[in-house]
Amino acid sequence: MLLQNGFFRVCLGIIALLLIIYLMAKVSFIFRPLLTIFNILIVPFMLAGFFYYLLRPVVQYMVRQRLNKILSILLLYFIAAGIGVVFFIVVWPALQMQLENFLKGAPELIEGFKSQFAKLQSNRLVSIFAGNESDLSTKLSDYLNRAITAASDYVSSVVSLVTNFVIIIATVPIILYYMLKESEHIPSSVLAVIPKRYRRDAKEVLADIDGALSGFIVGRVIITCLLAIMLYVGFLIIGLPFSLLLAIAAFILNIIPYIGPILGAIPSLIVAFTVSPSMVFWVVVVTIIAQQIEGNVLSPSIYGRRLDIHPLTTIVLLLVAGDIAGILGVILAIPTYMVAKIIIVRVYQLFLADKVEELVD
Repeated sequence: MLLQNGFFRVCLGIIALLLIIYLMAKVSFIFRPLLTIFNILIVPFMLAGFFYYLLRPVVQYMVRQRLNKILSILLLYFIAAGIGVVFFIVVWPALQMQLENFLKGAPELIEGFKSQFAKLQSNRLVSIFAGNESDLSTKLSDYLNRAITAASDYVSSVVSLVTNFVIIIATVPIILYYMLKESEHIPSSVLAVIPKRYRRDAKEVLADIDGALSGFIVGRVIITCLLAIMLYVGFLIIGLPFSLLLAIAAFILNIIPYIGPILGAIPSLIVAFTVSPSMVFWVVVVTIIAQQIEGNVLSPSIYGRRLDIHPLTTIVLLLVAGDIAGILGVILAIPTYMVAKIIIVRVYQLFLADKVEELVD
């Protein structure tokens, strides 16, 4: 009788789950090699999956034009190599120079920040709200110094990982090639390990996941690219220093939904403030215009409503994922949530369907 009680079965399931977790913690050394393998493979497969969703529509289009699939993939690789060569010849020298000048001029940047802040506080109205000038100026300059130092250390740590970068560059094209080549067979391989009773639902879940990830990745990249171009053109027009570097930083940060535009605007505002308060005004104008075009023109036509996630949910996910797994967690938080949501909703629907069948019987 107790086993037929729903509450008792739920409690028994929770106890069993906790017992499994406890036993796994006791034998965690068994899973360390698996964790090591996961850490090695996660970045190459993540990058391969990212480019898979970007390039798959192009490959499919070329195949529809009666071009051999393997030849289409190799042609895309050739085009990508050409774009890379053009980038390193045309864009990289200017970007490298701006990055070096930014890092070398960090002390002057901080002094410019102090100078502009002192001028701003000389205004009587501002000084009323700002309080003690020297204390506030020192604190803000100290925060800016810490931020620049942290950014410099981060760049240095990224450069120090060049060997891992070479490994990733060597493996990602191979993984991506087979993902593009076998794209039609991937769902069948997954469905083969699922019981026949649930294969129809699993097929629909895989289609939903594929559509959600494709829409999120392709739409987000297109929008952020266009936004970065608009910001770069705007920064050039107003004469903002380090325009290319700041536009690329905005592009990277704008990949993050909702809070990305805010994070992307901060470096530009800091650099603008070291020039003059009027430059801050023009940066704000350029940023608002670009984001309004992105939000009201580009997103509805390119992105639609594919990202059906509440902004508060997104912020919580990013905070938790960033604390757990750092930058990798921030990158994977939204796609992982989308996949988990689709699976959980379908499992819950199947659970309700089974309950209804039991009541009918």
